Amino acid sequence: MDFQGFEQKDFDVFTIEGLDPRMDALKERVRPKLEQLGEHLAPTLSTMTGDEMFPHVAKHARRKVNPPNDTWVAFANNKRGYKMLPHFQIGLFESHLFVWFAVIYEAPIKEGFSKQLLAQSNKVKDLIPDDYMWSGDHMKPDATKQSELDLTELESLFERLGNVKKAEILCGIHIDRHDPILSNGQALLKKIEETFKTVMPIYKMAQQSTMVVE
Repeated sequence: MDFQGFEQKDFDVFTIEGLDPRMDALKERVRPKLEQLGEHLAPTLSTMTGDEMFPHVAKHARRKVNPPNDTWVAFANNKRGYKMLPHFQIGLFESHLFVWFAVIYEAPIKEGFSKQLLAQSNKVKDLIPDDYMWSGDHMKPDATKQSELDLTELESLFERLGNVKKAEILCGIHIDRHDPILSNGQALLKKIEETFKTVMPIYKMAQQSTMVVE
């Protein structure tokens, strides 16, 4: 695939004032690249997970006034949607590109997955590299490096997932918008695939929680 990576003007989209002008720029500059990533990486994720994975590029269709602060392509094993399922995301805020494994607030497995994470918290901490990020809210650009979380703090994130209705759990990487890897398409694809491979054990745990719910 002839993927060229991202440019500074892709991140500058989020400085454009107004819903329609920002959406026009997103559709023109960023969405084609997310569609490329979706098409290219869905088969890779299907092989990694053992499930057929489908890409879902954000359309922001429900927005009527406020322009989006981020955009993404998500991957899940359902053709119709991803929000209720454990899934993967690649996307942009103004400041960085993110690559996540995610269970967000719509997912019915949250309580069961929370218990699994708590029961295996030491294992999870060992599996995830210290420079990877954790977040409890996919709508906020901020996240915390694992190296800055002790086991108790990590477990409080896991516990919150099961106890708080809007709580979420995301694990993956941030790449600063000025990092040269973003403009090197092949190097970036390799980095994304490595990230998916690293967080895959947590996805498998989440899938076990899905089977329990079903």
